[in-house]
Parts: sequence; structure tokens; C-alpha cells
Amino acid sequence: MEQSALCHWESGQGTEFPAWNSETVPGLPAGCSLHLVHLQGGLSRGMRALDINTGAMVLRVLPDRGMGIWKAWHKGEFLGWESPVRNGPVHPALVNQERRAGLGWLDGFDELLCRCGLASVGPPGKEEGQFPFTLHGRIANLPAWALELQVNRTDGKIVVRGIVDECSLFDHQFRLTTTYTLTPGSSRIDISDQVQNLSAKTDQFQLLYHLNVGRPILENGARVLAPVRELSPQTPRAADGIDSWNQYGAPQQGFAEQVYLMHLQGDSNRNTLALLQSADRKRGVAVRFSLDTLPCFTVWKNTGAVEEGYVTGLEPATCFPNYRGFERESGRLRALGPGEAWRSDWSVEWLRDQNQIQQTEAEIQVLAGRGNPIIHRTPHHQFTPQTME
Repeated sequence: MEQSALCHWESGQGTEFPAWNSETVPGLPAGCSLHLVHLQGGLSRGMRALDINTGAMVLRVLPDRGMGIWKAWHKGEFLGWESPVRNGPVHPALVNQERRAGLGWLDGFDELLCRCGLASVGPPGKEEGQFPFTLHGRIANLPAWALELQVNRTDGKIVVRGIVDECSLFDHQFRLTTTYTLTPGSSRIDISDQVQNLSAKTDQFQLLYHLNVGRPILENGARVLAPVRELSPQTPRAADGIDSWNQYGAPQQGFAEQVYLMHLQGDSNRNTLALLQSADRKRGVAVRFSLDTLPCFTVWKNTGAVEEGYVTGLEPATCFPNYRGFERESGRLRALGPGEAWRSDWSVEWLRDQNQIQQTEAEIQVLAGRGNPIIHRTPHHQFTPQTME
């Protein structure tokens, strides 16, 4: 495929890039554009953001926050959530992850998509006789040191690639290379991530994708559909809602979060999907991924008051969001030899058409028909250390 290379930036270079559109880039269709902006003021001051218009949506990518995705827009509609973190996105320099006994990660948490990892994805705590881990790891608060933008002259696809290193002396040395591919006229985001071990010894990593959706898709009567093979509540609090684990209510002040951990059914190629749909089945978000690389799936329900963060998370992952030691004992850490790399390809699609919703539902029903789901009514020891024994 012939590419128009728009830019290649690395640390130490300036970032005064122009806005690219169909008049300046061969192969880029009318209505599509890219614009790298410098954010000013408040918590965002000094951050870079890349706005990509596919004609079907505008997507804001955050190179300075682990290549996360802040939000998406289309004709007055909005995909993301209303975080209690006001006026983001938040510059990672303002996030002290050790604050609140290791919960400081939440001070910058307002993205549509952020990554948890790469050393740990779970709660804060000291493990293995080593230094303590903070909530959800470091990768979401580390900046990309390289950024590359391309347009395919044949089909107009937009390719964004960024590289983020999570490295330290006497610690882990991981490199994350993220590639987003956007198709003109589409609301689908194709995501390819590579994690490489840069050290001279074998090491183990974790990666969880925190895809967060609020209103208007999330509402009273919204549902998440997935071809469950086996499911467990993570905590006794989640067990209280096991009969309605995939159903959502209206915002409720003081709602205590519930988390459900599951393995899904896949097709003959071990591909699977899940769908969050609005109550009227006219809006939704679908995630598609491979069980070979992302064998675990988590649903996070946090339907508190809107002011407190009315949101749910759809979370494909290499593991579950437990303590690293428990995930190691359960055999869910991924080992990489010196220089070895792991890769995952998956997608997020914003659905705004009832026919799309119905087609996605039908796909899930076919996969769900491959076996009867096992639903544990209380936390199960294979999924979580928080059992009720």
C-alpha cells in the first residue's frame, strides 16, 4: 500500500505541524482531516492532542497519556463519559499515582479508552517483597516519545502510530507501540498494540484496555451483551447484583461499583465480541478481539450519580484486574523473553444505526449458542482472591 507519510516526530524535536486535509494530502477524502494541537490552560496545559476527522466522527488521541483516546464526537453526539475529573484531559505531570494510598491514578481518569499496565493492572499494594504497585500501573500516564502519521493513498485510511516506553533502572523495561487505523466514513477504530521486552532477562507483563462509556448510550435499561462461557463476580458487592449483571439502572447517588470477570465464547478462529447498547437499541459500542491474545473480559459497572461518574467499562485484557501475585499464581501473566514482543489486534466501533445493533446482537447470539454459560453466584477462586469463604 502506498503511504503518504505526513510526519515522523521524536523526543527533542518541535511539534509545530499543520492541519492536514484533502486539499493538502493525496488520497485523503473530502471531509477527513488531522490536526495536532497544543492544549492550553488548566489541567491540560502543555499536552498534545491529535484530532482525527474520519467524516463519521472526530476522535481525539492523547500521545502524552499513553496513546489513550479521550473522546469522540459526531453531529452533536458524544462518545465517552462525564468524569468527576473536570476540564480534562489531565497532563500526566499533575497525576501523583501514590496519592490516596496508591489511588492517585484516578486523578487523571477521564478517557474513553486508556490502558492499564504494563507491569500491573490491578489495585494498589505491595507484592512479591518488592516496591508497591499503584492502581492500574504507569502506562496511561507516560508520554509517547515517537509519533508517526500516515495516509494510504489507495483507500484513504489514516494510520497513527506512537511509541511509549515504561522503563526504569532495576525495574521493568517494556515498550508499547500503538497503531490506530481509521477508515474514512467509518466510526470504527482498529487498534494494534505491540508490547516488547527491552531487557536482557525474561519478564512478565499485563495489559487491560479500559473502554469507558457513559450517557447517552448508558442509561436506565441499557444492557451489555456478550457470549459468556464462564462468569464470576469479583467481590461480594458484585455478587449482590449477579442476577442483573448485564443490566443498567438510572444514575443512583452512592452506588458502589460492581465488577464482573468472564471468559467468552469465540468462533472457529477464536474471535469474539461484546456490545453495550442503549435501552432503545438504537445506539451502542461494540468491541471485537481475539481470545488468543486477550482471553479475559471484565465489565465494570459504576452507575452512581452523573456528578460522581455515571459510567461502565468494557475491558478486554490479558488478565483480570487483580493483584499481580494472584494473576501470576493463576497463570495469566504473559512472559516475554529478552527482545521478544507480543501483539494484539482488536477494534472499537461506535454504532448509531439500529440495523448495526441488530446484526451485532445476532453475531453474539450465534457465539452464545456454542455452549451453556457457567455463572458463579459468588466470587470464584479461579477468577478472584476476594472469595466469600
